[in-house]
Amino acid sequence: MNETPGALLPELLLLAGAVFGLLTGLFLPRRRQWIVAVVAALAMVGSIVAAALDLAREPQRVFDDSYAVDVPLGVVRIGVATGTLLVLALSVAPVRGHRRETEYYVLLLFGALGTIMMAGAADVLLLMVTYLLASIPLYTLAAFHQDARGTEAALKYFLNGALLGVLMLFGLTLLYGAGGATAYGELGKALPGASQPLVAVGLVLTCAGLAFKLGGVPAHFWVPDVAEGASAPVAAYVTTLPKIGAAVALLRLVTEALPGVRVDWSLLIAIIAAASMTLGNLAAFWQQSPTRLLAYSTISQIGYLLMAVAAALRSELATPALLYYLAAYLVTNLAAFAVVVALPRAQVLGDYAGLARRHRALAVVLLVSLLSLIGIPPLAGFVGKLGVFAAAMDAGLAWLVVLAALNTVASVFYYLRWLAPAFLDSRQDGEPDKLADSGSSPRITAYVAALLTVVLGPAGGLLYAVL
Repeated sequence: MNETPGALLPELLLLAGAVFGLLTGLFLPRRRQWIVAVVAALAMVGSIVAAALDLAREPQRVFDDSYAVDVPLGVVRIGVATGTLLVLALSVAPVRGHRRETEYYVLLLFGALGTIMMAGAADVLLLMVTYLLASIPLYTLAAFHQDARGTEAALKYFLNGALLGVLMLFGLTLLYGAGGATAYGELGKALPGASQPLVAVGLVLTCAGLAFKLGGVPAHFWVPDVAEGASAPVAAYVTTLPKIGAAVALLRLVTEALPGVRVDWSLLIAIIAAASMTLGNLAAFWQQSPTRLLAYSTISQIGYLLMAVAAALRSELATPALLYYLAAYLVTNLAAFAVVVALPRAQVLGDYAGLARRHRALAVVLLVSLLSLIGIPPLAGFVGKLGVFAAAMDAGLAWLVVLAALNTVASVFYYLRWLAPAFLDSRQDGEPDKLADSGSSPRITAYVAALLTVVLGPAGGLLYAVL
């Protein structure tokens, strides 16, 4: 058995940070629980450094080939740790002095650990365990402040997750029964000769569970409710980071365990992609809450990135396009949510009237993030969409590319509904001030995420060559 604990150093650092942070918090007075945030930040920085160094090594399979350490996992490691670090910065002010402040930071670390390991899982048993590890901490975070909206959101989140998790477990059981193995490599050899209807049912049920983590149709119902009911930093975390691990997990499953089956899994994923981008864009048109708008935007973005998964075995561009798009979506979405966190009194889109006059830098961040979500050059979102469109076209999915292009044009209108009041000052004297900011931490986080969004665009060619 190829036990190589050193290959899991980024994951071990996150685990150590969570355990040490929890133990440290037990002995700290409430006013000093910020020390656990420092411990969590150091663990994430260490994980980023270890993951970056590991990218230079040859890909390998460890622990009886159940865990893949390769470039896709490396991108997820760096992306998730970086994203969690940004969410941690967004959370400092809202949870400072909370009686469960330590637990909040620990849950962030455990959620990040589960997300990363889900992306590296090369065995159906490990996939299911990491699915749970990436889900349970987030249920708790959604209800962290114990208010009515958060509790309702967490309950919906949990019930959806429990139902779809059971369906996923049943689907993985069917794949195991059809292939007689749990490792992806062994399933890849056995499933082409197994009962194809059994494989088809197992695949559909497995995709249902991963669609829940992705927030894609038809498992998307929880996304807007959690985004609106949970605190804004938690909403940023839930609508961004789990998607990265789930997308790579789905890519690894279909390319390693199902390459030779006669079931057209590519068409299934393409249909999910088409439904997600279309429903997400149509539903976003009517939203007045910025968090709900971003939630439906997330659903539509899932549709775009699934285009690369659908093209995975028929285009060499698919995997690098998916990895780049995930990185672009990560920083872009967190930049938009950072603006929401920085302006907690702005509850509807109209409350952002006069933003460009009151907070010019935040207005620029909002402009950059929303234009990147649309796919305007030269921002990261444009390069990401160009990559997945090219991969889908190369794979013969021209109909999906046309639909995605139409959806991209349609998305311009609801993003402009947010930008218009921000840059066209319509605020009247004497109206309540909705644009008071919440402190320096969210603003700095917004600037960092927006800067990464701008930098990733011109760097796209270099990153594609590396990926």
